Amino acid sequence: MSRHAEQEPGLDAVPASGATSPRRVLIITHTGRPEAITAAREVVHQLRGAGVEPLMLAEEIVEVPGADAVPVELTNGVAGADLVVVLGGDGTILRAAELVRDHPVPLLGVNLGHVGFLAESEREDLAEAMHRVAAQDYSVEERMTLDVTVTLRGEEVARSWAINEVTVEKVNRGRMIELVTEVDKRPVSTMGCDGIVLATPTGSTAYAFSAGGPIVWPEVEALLVVPISAHALFARPMVVAPSSHLAVEVLAPPEGGVLFCDGRRRIDVPVGGRVEVRRGGRPVRLARLATGPFTDRLVAKFRLPVTGWRGPAKE
Repeated sequence: MSRHAEQEPGLDAVPASGATSPRRVLIITHTGRPEAITAAREVVHQLRGAGVEPLMLAEEIVEVPGADAVPVELTNGVAGADLVVVLGGDGTILRAAELVRDHPVPLLGVNLGHVGFLAESEREDLAEAMHRVAAQDYSVEERMTLDVTVTLRGEEVARSWAINEVTVEKVNRGRMIELVTEVDKRPVSTMGCDGIVLATPTGSTAYAFSAGGPIVWPEVEALLVVPISAHALFARPMVVAPSSHLAVEVLAPPEGGVLFCDGRRRIDVPVGGRVEVRRGGRPVRLARLATGPFTDRLVAKFRLPVTGWRGPAKE
């Protein structure tokens, strides 16, 4: 999955006072949440105090009264920002990734939602997180994405991408969708189901997990295939190679199905339509503050019971 924790050039941990030139940080927030608006003001104030120039989207800054940030448009890039701070839940982080898709700037999420698997910090740790941002004390890792193409009778009709997952689902709640799945240009199974999830390891803790798929550590390079409520002789989740070429063809019902990328971008898929998914050519970059293993994040986010654990015997 090409996820290698690395230090971004110029992102060595140094005191904020040691900066030799002004830096710019873009702040993207969920303006529909009062707590996100309050958090945005705090972030702007703290970054200003540390000598970092805060930027905000022009359409968002008007929703954050008192924020002393520079309004920007994304039509001409990310205005020189070397980091994007995202205030909200995983949905807000996915929106931010979509907005900066054409620019290799890393995202640092502060969770104001529920689980927030993509976020690196929690609301109560906001001040410390911004101190780390100002000091450039973070690492950057790359997360695999998916490229998706929809064709009909050999003609391309749509193209998109995803960080977490691509799903093909039924349109009519009263009937199943019939699909045939394919891996590396060979058929695997035909099934009636509510849909199917094609996910990255990052997405293994999202929709794929809810559908009964395995959790895959982010360091593992793989793609997941997880049927949703399937009626078939073989409908088990599969973990396949990152180089695999996945495809799903819609056989029935007459109204076809619908494709969602990260639950955000919708594409209608008619009967006879073919959805092809490959490893994406452009990863998403996430800024990381924590140094612990993914196990710690899994236990914390899902609040898993570990009472009684004593750890390995000390030598």
